[in-house]
Amino acid sequence: MVQLFFCFFLLLPITIYSQFGSLKAKIEDIVSGKNSIVGIAVTGIKETDTLSLNSEAYFPMQSVFKFHIAIACLSEVDKGRLALDDEIEIKKEDLLPNTWSPIREKYPGGTKMTLAELIKYTISQSDNNGCDILLNLLGGTKNVNDYFKLKGFKDVSIIANEAEMHSDWDIQFKNRTTPKEATNLLIAFHNQTMLSKESNNFLFQTMAETQTGNNRIKGKLPAGTIVAHKTGSSGINSEGITAAVNDIGIVQLPNGKHFYIAVFITDSKESLDANENIISGITKLIWDYYTNQ
Repeated sequence: MVQLFFCFFLLLPITIYSQFGSLKAKIEDIVSGKNSIVGIAVTGIKETDTLSLNSEAYFPMQSVFKFHIAIACLSEVDKGRLALDDEIEIKKEDLLPNTWSPIREKYPGGTKMTLAELIKYTISQSDNNGCDILLNLLGGTKNVNDYFKLKGFKDVSIIANEAEMHSDWDIQFKNRTTPKEATNLLIAFHNQTMLSKESNNFLFQTMAETQTGNNRIKGKLPAGTIVAHKTGSSGINSEGITAAVNDIGIVQLPNGKHFYIAVFITDSKESLDANENIISGITKLIWDYYTNQ
């Protein structure tokens, strides 16, 4: 059912507005012939500089939703209900096996850490156990989902936690968003309409320290480029299909300005390297466009 839904969107053209028009053929070269479904949304320095491919189709987020969870958590900090220096107890039973968890690797018997540390593990190292601990602090996925609906983000669904996604291949598709909505959220976050300045700065720096997916948005950019981003990745099923290779982020240009990019890849029979090259190649085209003006 998921494959049939996405195949429809393979027929959609790349839509480019304003001065991005010259990039169309180059982007088509990157995505054409790939056995993957690709969704792209880019907003440049000017809000009229936009680029899209399947930008209103739904894609599974995988760990991209940790960005959403961090925003929801920091909104509670801004309301005074939580504090970054709150000490969070992590029990051994919270550290589920067979999932990506640097926390579990370092503290197999459990530990205590501040909320700030827990968010950093969840974002910068994409810790799955850390993610579910944060969700428990927030009262579960429904509260996070409701938060974004109240904020006007209609094309975001956060239904399952990491443990639930690991239990059944199909569940990951319930946590979904569109590339366009992902860039909308990046812009709202960066414009400080979601969080206080202090919380905003904390999360931006945490995202800039992300250690996963270095071959995606950051892959072909000059060393030292500031990229505040969040990746998402799935496993591969028995049919050789990868459900998600994603990256969304805010890229700082040499002149200090920024562009916003979300690339989601699903239903892919390409290798991880090939999928990551799609993301890094598209990002580099946008980078080159602005830096060569």
